Amino acid sequence: MSGTSDITPIPLEIQENQHIYYEYFDFDFSKALADEVLELLEKDYFRSVLVGFDEKIVRNNPDAPIIFAGNHSGMAFPWDGIIFSSMHLKKNNYQLQYTARPLSAPMLSKSTLMNPFLIPNLWKRVGCVDATFRNFETMMYYPDSHVFLYPEGVPGIGKGYNNKYKLQRMSSSFIYMSIKFKTDIIPVYTVNGENINPQTYSLTWLNNLSQKVGVPFVPVGFLTPLLLLQPWLFYFSFPAKLTYVRGSRIKAYEFTDQAAESISKEQLRAYADEVRNQMQAELDAAVEKYGKQPYSVKEHLRIIFQNLKLFPYTVPNGWPLLFAEFEHFWKRKKAGKPAKMRLGWFSTFRIILQNPIVLCYFIPIVGWIPLLIKGYRNNKI
Repeated sequence: MSGTSDITPIPLEIQENQHIYYEYFDFDFSKALADEVLELLEKDYFRSVLVGFDEKIVRNNPDAPIIFAGNHSGMAFPWDGIIFSSMHLKKNNYQLQYTARPLSAPMLSKSTLMNPFLIPNLWKRVGCVDATFRNFETMMYYPDSHVFLYPEGVPGIGKGYNNKYKLQRMSSSFIYMSIKFKTDIIPVYTVNGENINPQTYSLTWLNNLSQKVGVPFVPVGFLTPLLLLQPWLFYFSFPAKLTYVRGSRIKAYEFTDQAAESISKEQLRAYADEVRNQMQAELDAAVEKYGKQPYSVKEHLRIIFQNLKLFPYTVPNGWPLLFAEFEHFWKRKKAGKPAKMRLGWFSTFRIILQNPIVLCYFIPIVGWIPLLIKGYRNNKI
């Protein structure tokens, strides 16, 4: 494997860390999840749209991936990132070299609880890599795809509805990598993500407590008290019409003639602030254009009624069943047995018999006990 022309050979510590490329990643699993589950959510629930992604995105530097940089706006489970990655993968006909592997908050992978509906290692199986500086730099040598990150970090997810489109202080690491590897940054602006869980706010002291048990933040809003009564609400989303807008390429390596290693932290911070200002202006324009009807209620109801045969899997209280059916389907497929996702009004009983823990998502208070046992078994917190 070759590195970039300016920094060969690949440093030993990077070589030793390149196991992150493949140790969990299962591309067939990613494709199956996108086809069998996420397409249903994209089309029937979020009615998601990609704007400006018709053209395949090719590396400007053949030896280094493009850096996709997104914004968070919702105090919610990260459905915005899940849906974008799935849609972009399919948009590019499952050609990995044109899509991007995400750098995700390490806390998401430390317990099964933070994986959607307790599917073990789901984040890493679909290609996510823990967002540490070393992992980021290691991924910049990855030959097979681009890289996708949220430079606001966890504060971007937990900034509260009142700050929904106010970009938070961005990590300067993506500026450093752009300069060092002479690769472009492509912003991805998510519009309506705040309406996944609207009118929720952030309390620092509560987030500090939740992070001790591996939950990045607790959204405080009208749904919060109901979490005890219906555990499936932990992964809940309102039907926000998610729109993803591609921004202008940013060439941070043109900011300076200095080598990345010789740039001071203060200067990198100044570059990061300059990029944030540019991204803020483009995000504001995207919101003005695409954020006026965040739910498009009539469209949503029409689609739901057109696909009644798939109810309840097209709404959040049916998602525990949907993901449980996918997990059963995938186990059979990997075992070489005939496998097909079978969804319909009467499949609910079969899914529960195959995976009885699904019932716990609907049992008030007591249902949390087996879910938490499974969610924290062998955790790394």
